[in-house]
Amino acid sequence: MNALTTDELIIALSKALPEIAEDHQAAASPWKPHDWVPWDQGRNFAFLGGEDWDSTQSTISDEARAGVLALLLTKDNLPSYHRVLAMHFPAFSDWRQLVGVWTAEDNRHAIVLRDFLVVTRAIDPVDAEERRRIHVTAGYRQRPESIENLGPLDVLALMAVHENQCVGYIEKLRAAVTDDVFGQILDKIAADDAVQAATFGAFLNAGLVADPAATVVAVDQALARLETEPIGSDIADFDAERALIAGYEDAESRTRVAAAIVDACKLASVAGLDGEAEEARRRVLDRAGVTSAT
Repeated sequence: MNALTTDELIIALSKALPEIAEDHQAAASPWKPHDWVPWDQGRNFAFLGGEDWDSTQSTISDEARAGVLALLLTKDNLPSYHRVLAMHFPAFSDWRQLVGVWTAEDNRHAIVLRDFLVVTRAIDPVDAEERRRIHVTAGYRQRPESIENLGPLDVLALMAVHENQCVGYIEKLRAAVTDDVFGQILDKIAADDAVQAATFGAFLNAGLVADPAATVVAVDQALARLETEPIGSDIADFDAERALIAGYEDAESRTRVAAAIVDACKLASVAGLDGEAEEARRRVLDRAGVTSAT
C-alpha cells in the first residue's frame, strides 16, 4: 500500500472519530479543580498586606518540590501542545473532540496544581511564576525545525507516548507526597492522563488501518525520544531539581510506556510490513520486551 497524503490520512482517521470520541466521553471522569484546594489554609501575600513566602513555610520535601515543579511546568506548556495538535487537527473542525476536549481536560491540571501549591505555600510562588513565564515563552516544539517533519501520525504518536509517560511519572511523584489531598490531586491527574493515552492509542489503531507502515514508524520515533526527553528535560535552569528526580524515568519506565503502546495498538500481531516499517516495529517490540506473534 502506498503512503497516504496528509489529506487522505485525515479523512481516513475521521471515520474513527465519532466512536473514539464517544469512548473517551464514557471513560472520562469530570471533576472541578476548585474542589480540591484547601482554601481555608490560604492567606494574603505582602502585596495585599499579608506575608510573602519563605522556605520555612513549605511542608513538602525537596524531591516532591522538584517533581511537582517539573509536572506543573509541563502542564503549563499546554498552549504549545495544543498548537502542535492543531497543526493537523484544527479545533474549528470536527476534530474539536480531540483538540478542544483534550485541551480543556488538561488545562485543569495546571490550575489545580498551582492553586493547591500556592494556597498551602508548598512552593515559592514567585519562582514558580518566573519559571512558568520562561517555559511557556520557550514553548514545546515551537521552532520550525522541530515540527517541519511532523505529520498527523507523528503528532498522535507523540501525544500517546507523552500521556503514558505522564502516568508513570506521576506514580513516582505520588510516592514522594505525604499530604493526602495532594496525593488525591495527583491521582486525578494521572487518571485523566490514562484516559487521554487510551484515546490517542485508539487513533493510532485507526492509523494502523489507514497507513500501517507510517503509523509504526511514527510510534518508533516517538518512543525513541523518551531516552532524551524525560519530564522536565526542557526546563531552563533546572539541573539541581532534575538531579532529585533522575530516577523517575528509567529503562523500566520506558519499557512500560512502550508496552502500553504495543498493547493498545496490538503491534505484536501486525503483519505485512516491509523494510523500514518492519524494522521499526521490531524496535518497538524490543523496547516493550514483547515477542512478535508474526
